[in-house]
Amino acid sequence: MRVAIDSGGTFTDCVYLVDGEVRVLKLFSTPADPGRAVLDAVKQVAENPAVPEVRHGTTVGTNAMLERKGARVAFVTTAGFEDTIAIGRQARTSLYDWFRSPLPPVVPKELRFGVDERVTAEGSVLRTPSGESLRQLAVDIQASGAEAIAISLLFSFANPANEIMVAEALRPLGLPISISHRILPEFREYERGSTVVTNAYLAPKVSTYLRRLGMEIEADFPGGSVQVMQSSGGIINAAIAAEEPVRTVLSGPAGGVIGAYRLARLAGFDKIIGFDMGGTSTDVSLIDAAEGGPRTTSDAVVSEIPVSVPMLDIHTVGAGGGSIARFDAGGALHVGPESAGSVPGPICYGRGTLPTVTDANVTLGRLDPDLFLGGKIRLDDTRTLQLMEEARGSLGSVEQFAAGIVLLAETAMEKAIRVISIERGYDPREFTLVSFGGAGPLHACSMARSLQIPRVLVPRLPGALSALGILLADTVRDYSRTVMLPGEAEHSVERSLDLRYVGQGYELNVPYGADYLDEFHSLHRKRYGYASKETPVEVVNVRVRVTVRTAPVNLPTSELTPGDGSQAVLKTRPIYFDGAWRESNVYQREQLRSGDRFAGPALIAEYSSTTVVPPGCITEVDAFGNLVIEVYVA
Repeated sequence: MRVAIDSGGTFTDCVYLVDGEVRVLKLFSTPADPGRAVLDAVKQVAENPAVPEVRHGTTVGTNAMLERKGARVAFVTTAGFEDTIAIGRQARTSLYDWFRSPLPPVVPKELRFGVDERVTAEGSVLRTPSGESLRQLAVDIQASGAEAIAISLLFSFANPANEIMVAEALRPLGLPISISHRILPEFREYERGSTVVTNAYLAPKVSTYLRRLGMEIEADFPGGSVQVMQSSGGIINAAIAAEEPVRTVLSGPAGGVIGAYRLARLAGFDKIIGFDMGGTSTDVSLIDAAEGGPRTTSDAVVSEIPVSVPMLDIHTVGAGGGSIARFDAGGALHVGPESAGSVPGPICYGRGTLPTVTDANVTLGRLDPDLFLGGKIRLDDTRTLQLMEEARGSLGSVEQFAAGIVLLAETAMEKAIRVISIERGYDPREFTLVSFGGAGPLHACSMARSLQIPRVLVPRLPGALSALGILLADTVRDYSRTVMLPGEAEHSVERSLDLRYVGQGYELNVPYGADYLDEFHSLHRKRYGYASKETPVEVVNVRVRVTVRTAPVNLPTSELTPGDGSQAVLKTRPIYFDGAWRESNVYQREQLRSGDRFAGPALIAEYSSTTVVPPGCITEVDAFGNLVIEVYVA
């Protein structure tokens, strides 16, 4: 039995198969002990004697980085380069903010250790560390109170002999050791060092979490297994994830990208923008099937730390359903990035006291208090209106206050979509917005209208699509190595190449094939506005991806029968649009049939989410049960 679980900041989503049918379960997350919600979900859905294969999208590593609550790491590098990890690239996160200080380095000065060794760029060993120096290094690290060790020597990707020697000398300390030539055998010592430090920083917490989760599942379901979603969009065994937790930093969001891409392709859409709005943050991604599907990057930065293992190209902003609204000292309204999470949660959950985006949607009539989570939880709209009224300050009405909260959240999310599309040479008007996450469909049509995106696709189970993507994902292992060859050199087994014009500092990744140089010139023109075919090209890194296909999930389809959806209308309710209340139909999504077509304004309620259809938009249900919304663009 295959079970996929995505742990979010507010909800833990579980998707599983019963007789080929996809089902979903949502539980409140347990931030203090994330594994408890995961185990509860497995116990609720797993049927004895079925042995569950648990696929997990985890935020344990993500949260440790964002909160800077990882291990105390000893960083070992070539003598004279100990401070590289702190000096970095001298890039400022906020270029025009004179008062902003960078976050402190993950590795403080007293935990940086130098080794007297040297390897040339070509891989020749000039100097090996002495036995005495390695014994002293072990003594110093033990005395430092380090909880994990990261080793990154110069040019170890060309020859790891010295790095292996250092690791063997430190192994008796019994600490987790991360070695750069295994984690990231590529050039650029700062990025390689920061990546291996990140791995060591996360290793104790992630490995403990996964080991405990695996033991608990094995105890309840002998023979059960745990696999983990990688940031690159593939599944790996939990044992590998425990050793290389840096590959799981964007574990949950990666599942959403895979799920959105797979379902959009089935529905006939090849160019999509993924819009995943959850309780804490929003993740956006751009996918063009003509370019090979979801794009990966090796230039990610998480919590101001470069992480250069392959990750899906996802842009994240701190705007979600739980994002808190507040006024600053000057009276200006702000939304996020602080979130109410699941505890205490928004006001409407019954425990929170600060207004959030979810509370704004309740105030505007866009969430029906009786239909949240299929009626399992009733939202407290009376308390919400009372506290929203108290919090609105000098704004003219509570509706204006709520509409302002929604507008600010949508502005932040719209900016994120512009970053991944317009700023990279893509026209969003050529794409379909695939909206998912518990809060995404509430805002998708408004976002599409602002960006002139012609249609919105709301897949089945939008609030659990990340978990569905994890269920559908293939098992993947990524390998890379720096080679520095002329661009015309012959290659036989490489699947993709990092290329650049000679003299450039950064690369573009293109699939390897007979026309890889033409592909590079074309991509360079699209990304940067020009190509220089007369300039020599060099291959910097070669990459291989090994994939084991997951058994397919056959999603059911229905014959299209024209209808108006009237059989699914539960009631009408007033919803606030464009400064006025509009009486709107409320549809039960599970009662809609393929071929139904109707106009907004409307609210479409379902177990995992709610979709808002503004006036002028037309909704049609396709053969897969997806909502395809034609957006009126003024």
